[in-house]
Amino acid sequence: MAFRAWWDARRSWEPGHAPALLVIPLGLIVTVCVVDVLAPPHIHLGPLLVAAPAITVAFAGARMTALMGALAVAAQVLIGVLRGVSDTANVQAQIAALIVVSAVCVIVCVVRDRHERQLYQVRSVAEAAQNVLLRPLPAHAGPLRIAGLYIPAEEEAELGGDLYAAARTAHHSTRLLIGDVRGSGLGAISNTALLLGAFRAAAHRQATLPRLAVHLDAAFRWDAGQWRSPTEQETTEDFATAVLLDIPDHDPVVHLISCGHPPPLILRGKRLIPLAAEASYLPIGLGGAFGIADYTVQTFPFEAGDLLLLYTDGVIEARDTDGHFYPFTERAPQWAAEDPDEFLRRLQGDLLAHVHGHLDDDAAVVAIRRLAAAPPPPGPAR
Repeated sequence: MAFRAWWDARRSWEPGHAPALLVIPLGLIVTVCVVDVLAPPHIHLGPLLVAAPAITVAFAGARMTALMGALAVAAQVLIGVLRGVSDTANVQAQIAALIVVSAVCVIVCVVRDRHERQLYQVRSVAEAAQNVLLRPLPAHAGPLRIAGLYIPAEEEAELGGDLYAAARTAHHSTRLLIGDVRGSGLGAISNTALLLGAFRAAAHRQATLPRLAVHLDAAFRWDAGQWRSPTEQETTEDFATAVLLDIPDHDPVVHLISCGHPPPLILRGKRLIPLAAEASYLPIGLGGAFGIADYTVQTFPFEAGDLLLLYTDGVIEARDTDGHFYPFTERAPQWAAEDPDEFLRRLQGDLLAHVHGHLDDDAAVVAIRRLAAAPPPPGPAR
């Protein structure tokens, strides 16, 4: 998305989008012609005409650059004719130099535009892959209104090690996952895809959160280590911190299991409530010794009007130039009344302003507002 915005901004500088910019090289050509013709014989401004095609390269394509080069050459010929020096070696050398420079500018335009088209295609594929891997969260899920925000640390990156996902269950609840895979680069992206795939395949099928946690840990460890030797499996450090949540439609609570991840927060009016679980289990990928009975589900009130915030450490550990952490718990209550999308929009602007536009780590946030729940479906008739 960032690349597409840059591409659209660049295209706005092209003649079809901003024709007023053509005044610059055209004005230069006209000014040089008039001044050179009216100036004393010992003053020659013709060499300045080379700037016309060179300037046009900055905002136009090859055709417009070639046109400006042709106009500059024509202007140089006109100057030579009007001053009666068109047959001198000096003027002919200037004309030849203009032709060469204009041709070089056109070649630069052609090569640049070709590379930009290739880059645009590559980035479009990367953006499509991101949308498949890190799917947008549903805006509505039962009585919940949900919004997600992902900010990569690298400006040209579309995806890193932070992740989130949601799934509906048959027993009228919404399950969510937010996590942070260790590491960066292709290895982190691969593990992100693995964990998201395992969650989407099992979140709606596993009866309880402990069963889901065991499934995710087993799937993560098996896939990450199936081709490694026993020695490599013992030394691997592939893991992901995560929080698993289940939010029933007709019960104002949220159930969660924390696997080494920062605790979620609830905004109830201006009051901020951390959902600190009594036990934080080992990250996904390191809990091989745990069985279903080893995981305890924590339950917290989540009432109508509350705003539930899930986040990764890239938010709370973001630093400004003086090394101060982003005051997430202080800023969040300011936007408690906003809907989830507007809350995240304000948070993103404030976070990027705090770090002056550069994050050292990926950041992800999910905002969930519970609305008034509908009455539960009636039981079977007797």
